[in-house]
Amino acid sequence: MHLDLPEKLYYSIGEVAKAFNVNTSLIRFWEKEFTVIKPKKNTNGIRYFTKEDIQNIELIYHLVKERGYKLEGAKTYLKSHQKESLENFDIIRKLNSIKASLLALKASL
Repeated sequence: MHLDLPEKLYYSIGEVAKAFNVNTSLIRFWEKEFTVIKPKKNTNGIRYFTKEDIQNIELIYHLVKERGYKLEGAKTYLKSHQKESLENFDIIRKLNSIKASLLALKASL
């Protein structure tokens, strides 16, 4: 999955939901279910997600939507492998990006 988010410090829940092609209600639900998602909230309760939140949401999305984990399974996986999971997932994401670039280059030859 390639996220289409501009480079900035904070993202609105709408931007996050659009990047993952999900409803904002799912992002709010995951926020309640997964303690690794900790958006900042202003006095009106408006959520602002950091890059770290986005990485955690991306990992949760990968586990739940792409790998088919149930919520409890994803929570357990994150608790026991959070640091390694984020590092491994980041490596896999970068390798997939390189692969896509190489395939595009090959197609243009």
